[in-house]
Amino acid sequence: MPQFCAARILPLPLPRPRSLPAAAVRLLLLPLLLCLLCVGVTGSSLPSEQTVARYGPQAQRLYREWQSMLNSAGSSDSQRLKDVNEFFNRRITYAENSQVWRQEDYWATPLETFGKGMADCKGFVIGKYVSLRLLGVSPDKIRLTYVKARIGGPSSNITQAHMVLAYYPTPTVEPLILDNLITSIQPASQRPDLIPVFSFNMESIWVGATQNNNVNRLTRWKQLLDKLKTEGFSF
Repeated sequence: MPQFCAARILPLPLPRPRSLPAAAVRLLLLPLLLCLLCVGVTGSSLPSEQTVARYGPQAQRLYREWQSMLNSAGSSDSQRLKDVNEFFNRRITYAENSQVWRQEDYWATPLETFGKGMADCKGFVIGKYVSLRLLGVSPDKIRLTYVKARIGGPSSNITQAHMVLAYYPTPTVEPLILDNLITSIQPASQRPDLIPVFSFNMESIWVGATQNNNVNRLTRWKQLLDKLKTEGFSF
């Protein structure tokens, strides 16, 4: 049988506790606070910093500013709409897909938009839609909406394809319109320059008052949702 030393182990004197400087305490707590803030976005998940880094330094900076906006956004839907609309309209520059992505019809995730710092109307709408879903806005209240925008004013006969985000407080009331063309959020009746074509979200498609649940036929939308999931978004 092996023999163990029976010598008594004397207790070591404990060092006197010293308080850390306030700056050091803040530095130690910062990662924990950031983690808690990420979890605080209505229980949803966001991409990791490693994933964001793949899109470059600009994406990292805008992503952090976006996280800060999400975590400080108001508790009411109206305040959330305002915060999200202003964030994208003020930080992202409008540009055509042909300039940003060298193709005519590209559906960018928020991370891709942050990496470029530019987006077409769809990029703005997708960023706002994802943000509001992460903030807990009910999915049946927000729809991506294709419209014809009158060029030159409400009386113009010249139109251009455009996309906006529509918010419905209830399914049957007039929606509010979030548009990259203007910063203010206005009821649809105050946007006579926009002619609705159809709208959709993750559950349905609407053409006028007709609702269709076959949203998977929107191939680009389905591909975008798959890409969001791959990046780490969940809402």
